[in-house]
Amino acid sequence: MSTESAAVEPTVATGELVTARRPRGHTTTAAPGYRAGRTLRLRVELARQLARRRTQVSVGLVVLLPVLLWLAFQLSKPGPANGSLTLVDLAKGSGPNFTVFALFASSSFLLVVVVALFFGDTVASEASWSSLRYLLAAPVPRTRLLRQKAIVAAGLSLFAVVLLPAVALLVGSLAYGATDLVSPTGESLSYGQAAGRILLAAVYVALHLSWVAGLALLLSVSTDAPLGAVGGAVMTSILSQILDTITALEGLRNYLPTHYGPAWSDLLSAQIDWGDMTRGVFSALAYCAVFCALAAWRFTRKDITS
Repeated sequence: MSTESAAVEPTVATGELVTARRPRGHTTTAAPGYRAGRTLRLRVELARQLARRRTQVSVGLVVLLPVLLWLAFQLSKPGPANGSLTLVDLAKGSGPNFTVFALFASSSFLLVVVVALFFGDTVASEASWSSLRYLLAAPVPRTRLLRQKAIVAAGLSLFAVVLLPAVALLVGSLAYGATDLVSPTGESLSYGQAAGRILLAAVYVALHLSWVAGLALLLSVSTDAPLGAVGGAVMTSILSQILDTITALEGLRNYLPTHYGPAWSDLLSAQIDWGDMTRGVFSALAYCAVFCALAAWRFTRKDITS
């Protein structure tokens, strides 16, 4: 008896039937010309995401925030002359000071929302549009689809996180001058040093928000509702920040994913203390690795019905 059996398979390009020989009991081989590595290329996925309204709105808000802060400072009335400096007064001292204020104002919420949106919406939106099953039937391997979407989401998130302080530095320098950065402790850094430290701070914020990215990706493959995935990641961040303010938790707060979020402020000192930033990056990447592994495990075993 022959150990070979005929298999009838459609080609990807034409849909014509092609007869192939394969060992009995083996899975169906790929259609002629099919290469998994050529499916859903990064430039294709990037173009798709850049064309989406939510990407354009998110980037627009990131650019608009420094302008709105400058307008708010212009419209605010000066405080009483009691000899003390407020945070707003300090922010209006120079372009770098304004940038630091903008980063403080956005890193704990706005940038969290942006990262959660890029990652939480990426797979869940396909499911909500009933296009996910067609992507997988193309066929795009599940692990490749998840990886390509995560890479594009990471690139867009990094761009948004770096774009905000860059725009803030430009707006602040034009409004308040390209002078030294003065920290709340009275230490000062030259404009060039301050710009470099702000760039490092943006990179730290991006790395620290990797835990939000991993969680949002996990939620995105677990639900067909993009708002649920994005909202779940944002609410987890808010809950963690609330718990971090409860001093009764003592050392347990060190294990909260948001505990080391403000550690980038150590970059504003003349002598940088890397301790908390190192722990913050390690904590965030550890959470991210766990969430991404769970997302991959969940997505490869999930029944795709939409």
